[in-house]
Amino acid sequence: MFDLTGKVIVVTGAGGGLGKPIALALAGCGADVAVTSRDQAHLEPVVKEVEALGRKALAISADVTSPESTQAMVDKVMAKFGKIDVAVNVAGTNTRFSAEEIAPDEFERVIRFNVLGTFNVCQAVGKVMIAQGYGKLVNMSSVRGRVAPDMGGSAYATSKGGVDQLTRTLAAEWAKYGITCNAIAPALIMTDMTRDFLSKPEVYSKVTAQIPMKRLGIPEEVVGPVVLLAAKESDFMTGQIIYIDGGLSAV
Repeated sequence: MFDLTGKVIVVTGAGGGLGKPIALALAGCGADVAVTSRDQAHLEPVVKEVEALGRKALAISADVTSPESTQAMVDKVMAKFGKIDVAVNVAGTNTRFSAEEIAPDEFERVIRFNVLGTFNVCQAVGKVMIAQGYGKLVNMSSVRGRVAPDMGGSAYATSKGGVDQLTRTLAAEWAKYGITCNAIAPALIMTDMTRDFLSKPEVYSKVTAQIPMKRLGIPEEVVGPVVLLAAKESDFMTGQIIYIDGGLSAV
């Protein structure tokens, strides 16, 4: 089960605290992986680790908020591998301002990165998958797309709600082409990007108090559902949002 041998998978945001372990887990299951990020230097260690697993890898600098950059990334993947079986949209951003203080430009920046960026990749890769008659899209959402935060999350939560509905819409629209589209929705995961914020005892206590399991997740707990959604074992799953949140969405 969950054998990805022969599959070509694109992972955006692959230099980050979630993207890297996801890319390595997919390679560990047999996939060749194209990793993307705005900063290509962050991708070189990922490429080396993928190749150490005996799989092929390609690092591409790309800005997901730019349709032109996203299309160029897809063209490079196709030139090397000739197909794209799966795309995992990990690239995203966050900001923490109260709703009464956040600047409109900052609100728009988060929406552009998380919603438009996800759409740009889905659209560019989706055209390839439509031609192939097969493909799997896996989007990175958040439990905050469903459960509203009370600490400066107006832009982020709104963006992830948009990712959820985009996921469902693409699933419905592209099912006829043999394409599935699902999302995973973690609660806060302890990564390099979140560590400073969560290192404040008052923040950590407040966040974990809301979670029935009374702890945060770690990156390794996110990779399993991604592998499932990339594998043939999920061929009858589409339009689903999978929560990895210690029970937060259940209360």
